[in-house]
Amino acid sequence: QDKKDKSRAPITAKLVANMLTVAGADHVITIDLHASQIQGFFNVPVDNLYCEPSMLKYIKTSIDDWKNSIIVSPDAGGAKRATSIADRLNLDFALIHKERKKANEVSNMVLVGDVSGKVVILVDDMADTCGTLALAAKTLKEKGAVKVYAIVAHGILSGKAIDVINNSCLERVVVTNTIPHEDKKRICPKIDTIDISSTLAEG
Repeated sequence: QDKKDKSRAPITAKLVANMLTVAGADHVITIDLHASQIQGFFNVPVDNLYCEPSMLKYIKTSIDDWKNSIIVSPDAGGAKRATSIADRLNLDFALIHKERKKANEVSNMVLVGDVSGKVVILVDDMADTCGTLALAAKTLKEKGAVKVYAIVAHGILSGKAIDVINNSCLERVVVTNTIPHEDKKRICPKIDTIDISSTLAEG
């Protein structure tokens, strides 16, 4: 948590920042923080590196029909990231609005924008159980999308994520290797990796 979403909720990101500092870290290099204000939680210098350039390179080299594609954010929170990528590639942008019943469970998805006849590239900052991505892909296919790719910064892939991806209509789920996932890749042919070691090394 980087902010209180309800009263008395802990701001755990600040605790983690304190623990790292107390443990002796005097400089933090990290990749794609969930919220960039977390940089201010540390009393030591923080370099927040981005995987956006690597994502753009991947789209241009590995998605054949990328010029006929549209960038879609699976929720309102990721709109900024998705619009930034759409602008860089000179592509259109659409948004999915999620209506939640309870945490981690989406009841309904509403698409804002037109995806018919387009290759859709879903952009998000992390894929945990992949439920949102699978549901978004299904919604987009129903609205006339030709293919649906997902490009995600951090592939947590916990719980039933692999089954969800295998059974979904997602063409490919592209994640960076900020979290090791070689074992998952062996049982899920749809997972593709963007190597960001060079970005970290440069940092």
